[in-house]
Amino acid sequence: MKRCIDLASKGIGYTYPNPLVGSVIVHNNKIIGEGYHAKYGESHAEVNAINSVGNKELLKESTLYVNLEPCNHHGKTPPCTEAIINNNIKRIVIGSKDPNRLVDGSGIDKLKSNGCDVVVGVMEVECSNLNKRFFKYHKHKRPYIILKWAESKDGFISPLKTNQSLRKVNWISGEKSKKLTHKWRSEEHSILVGVQTIIDDDPLLTTRFVDGKNPIRFVLDPNSRIPLDSKVLSEVSKTIILSKKENNLIPNYTKSSNFENIQLIIKSLYDMKIQSVLIEGGTKTINHFLNNDSWDSIRVFKSNKNIKDGIKSPNVDFSKFLKSDIGDDILYEINR
Repeated sequence: MKRCIDLASKGIGYTYPNPLVGSVIVHNNKIIGEGYHAKYGESHAEVNAINSVGNKELLKESTLYVNLEPCNHHGKTPPCTEAIINNNIKRIVIGSKDPNRLVDGSGIDKLKSNGCDVVVGVMEVECSNLNKRFFKYHKHKRPYIILKWAESKDGFISPLKTNQSLRKVNWISGEKSKKLTHKWRSEEHSILVGVQTIIDDDPLLTTRFVDGKNPIRFVLDPNSRIPLDSKVLSEVSKTIILSKKENNLIPNYTKSSNFENIQLIIKSLYDMKIQSVLIEGGTKTINHFLNNDSWDSIRVFKSNKNIKDGIKSPNVDFSKFLKSDIGDDILYEINR
């Protein structure tokens, strides 16, 4: 099962809206096949594992391990339960049940009703944690929410903006922290910032420092103030503007809605089938989520630089956070 988890992890960032799944086939205590779900729309882990086995005659005497319950419905691909049954695999070991209402135990029932010996719950905590975004979306009807920012040693998230510094990112954290941030972006379904961040810094919000898929970009812009030349409107990744107003000058990008509170924003993300969102600021936007206790993870880079004057960072108590060194910065992290 540990190998299943390791294989599944190779698909991080590429399988949305599908979960991360790895599968291993064992015959006489020896692995004879393995596979993982590499990309949405492509073959699932169990099918890839079965296809990797050279001698298919061995399958009827083998055990298939998979970290998540096999699917039992037609989507982009046929049900994995059919592939297992059709190949006469009689013993299946599953890490955790699939909370998706389209599965939710039906895969296990289908296998059992076809004479399979099914074991469920092996390394269940580790398997569920791997797919915590998928589980949060299907069980709690909202995306997994990560709050992330960088702050100076003296507690500022940004220096005060002047005409000279407008529309330019003022980096507080170091190179290693920036690269790690881009890796995090590649792992999440989406990224969200407030429009003031776009006006002040004009960020691109991509994964250009690492090899990874760009997240869907959301800008919280109730009154449609976003400059039309903003980098975030580039076509390198999809961008959706969350606004009360229509803006016909930004075709195919604007999502018009009435956002009165943070729960409406979260519901809108859920309705758009967003499984995870990385909130990157600024202070006002992050505080909206903090004040509503709407978060699953907080990640803060603390720089060794002092700014002396600027925009205060969100006020959190770091006493229960895990601490690690990232270059010259300190990363404070807490997960629920």
